[in-house]
Amino acid sequence: MNILVLDSDSLMRACLRDALESAGYLVIPAGDLGEAVDRVNEMRPDLLITRPYINSMSGWTAADYLRSRRPGLPVLIVAGLLDDDRIMVRNAIQEFHSFPNPFTRDDFLTKVKEVLDSIAKKRASRAT
Repeated sequence: MNILVLDSDSLMRACLRDALESAGYLVIPAGDLGEAVDRVNEMRPDLLITRPYINSMSGWTAADYLRSRRPGLPVLIVAGLLDDDRIMVRNAIQEFHSFPNPFTRDDFLTKVKEVLDSIAKKRASRAT
């Protein structure tokens, strides 16, 4: 599985990459939207992981733009304020998955696996 990690914070990007690679995923890091667009076109990721804000742009806006390049791209938003109703409603409307920050490596990897498994089930049910 190819996972695109879009995060302007190089430390957070490195931590996510380390955790995901330790679980056997191929990680495609990107620090900004331009770099992420290049990676989407080259690598066709199976999942995008980002945060609510990347530099001066919304993570949701970036995710929507990347989905215009790769329709159906699943998205996992890692955010610290998931109890905010606006975030929950927005995630539900856009079919984004979310995960609270801070988190442990094991909890994060469990969530990534759950998201990828749910995506695989949806695709399998559409194929039948």
